[in-house]
Amino acid sequence: MKLSLRLFVVTLISVPMAFAGGKPSLAAAPKLFVSHFENVLGTSLEIKVKSASEKQAGVAEAAALKEIERVGKILSAYDANSEFSKWLNTFGESRKVSPELFEVLSLFDQWRERSNGALDASAQVVSKVWKDAAAKQKLPTQAELDNAVAEVKQTHWKLDARAQTATHLSKSPLVLNSFAKSYIIKRAADAAMAVGDVNAVVVNIGGDIVIAGNLAETVQVSDPKADAENDAPIDRLNVSNKAVATSGNYRRGQEVSGQWYSHIIDPRTGQPAGEVISATVVSPNATDAGALATAMNVLTPGESAALAATIPGTEYMLITKEGRRIESKGWRALEIPLANKEQTAKASTTAADPWNDFELVVNFEVAQLQGFTRRPYVVVWVEDRDKNPVRTISLWYQKDRWLRDLRLWWSNNSAQFGGEANKANVSSVSSATRAPGKYSVKWDGKDDKGNFVKPGKYTIYIEAAREHGTYQIISQEFSFTGVPKQMNLTGNIEIPSASLDYRKKNQ
Repeated sequence: MKLSLRLFVVTLISVPMAFAGGKPSLAAAPKLFVSHFENVLGTSLEIKVKSASEKQAGVAEAAALKEIERVGKILSAYDANSEFSKWLNTFGESRKVSPELFEVLSLFDQWRERSNGALDASAQVVSKVWKDAAAKQKLPTQAELDNAVAEVKQTHWKLDARAQTATHLSKSPLVLNSFAKSYIIKRAADAAMAVGDVNAVVVNIGGDIVIAGNLAETVQVSDPKADAENDAPIDRLNVSNKAVATSGNYRRGQEVSGQWYSHIIDPRTGQPAGEVISATVVSPNATDAGALATAMNVLTPGESAALAATIPGTEYMLITKEGRRIESKGWRALEIPLANKEQTAKASTTAADPWNDFELVVNFEVAQLQGFTRRPYVVVWVEDRDKNPVRTISLWYQKDRWLRDLRLWWSNNSAQFGGEANKANVSSVSSATRAPGKYSVKWDGKDDKGNFVKPGKYTIYIEAAREHGTYQIISQEFSFTGVPKQMNLTGNIEIPSASLDYRKKNQ
């Protein structure tokens, strides 16, 4: 079970009128309170709470976190003390299990049948064969794959709905991936919505999202062929009271003898999925969205269409390895057209000399602490040789009032930044799950006004400030001359490692 990182802020919504003593008065305007966490189910977490009360938003956030932790301790295959892990250590014994574990095991039985075996909790058996192959840098033999597939086809448990018991029947490794994360996200959203004075909630764990309540959420779908946090999305959607899940092979997998293989395995054949590199599903039910997104990486497009048709209100988009888009009939109704300036930027091919087909990739690592931790505020920005600010490449923050903790950036950029915080993009991002910690952002060579900068020397800054933590900064002079160049930077306690890669685009 794993998580992602994403940006920005608090947005003001509407101003309702209240009446006291027959006279109109202004009631507190509902706001969108946004928080980001790391190390949640092995990935990143974003919680948005729409409420007129910051206090109640905090209570809702705490309720969601508590539920994620509670259910995670039931279902995790990576925690030796979880209920699921302890049940795995039994064999042939009928054991009373929690309602949550029984429900998820039952859902796996249902989806194993509905997907004709494309989803299976024992797919870990085949995954282990491929991980061993990557360690040896030698492809698995057909005999090894056949043996793994035969093991997958065993019956791994037996459920008794009346007694709410589960009997573990095999010695095979089992992992409740595919849709267990979506199941937990829905539980977390329900817990937050149960708090008083909460209008809406968005819970995004590792790119899988549940949107509940009075909110139309903009959801950006990551381009599977992009490699930076601030790359343009492949699509943008308007979603209300539904779940969004994306699964694909572009964030995790293994390389064997120079060839990349997906972490998503077809348990029926033992082969890694490869024809579909990304599947995004929008559905009323979170577990349906999560299960379909994974299954659609394994099934043929025709099989995926037939399966999705059995679930009312479900739409999807597939991206094949050749870059072809396959959409359900109702997908276009969810889409928001790209802004004109984005379309213009993508179409532009002319640039000043050092930026003709070049880009700067800034790679950095955020320190990982124990437990659920709030993500630090991080800004990546550029200054010219005269110490004038040129471009804020990326800014990750949650509340405007703490932006000044990014001291150097604030002192140099606050005038230009002004009150733009509340106009910032607060879209959620749906993407394949990735481990937290290591991120990349790109600079296209333009200043904050959209003009290409001149050749010469500039300074790249990475600043980080953590709540109840430290303030750290990395700076590096860098010359942009049209010649590719890479450089490793010295890390610190908040940003342990960082590097710069001035390169030709699409490399």
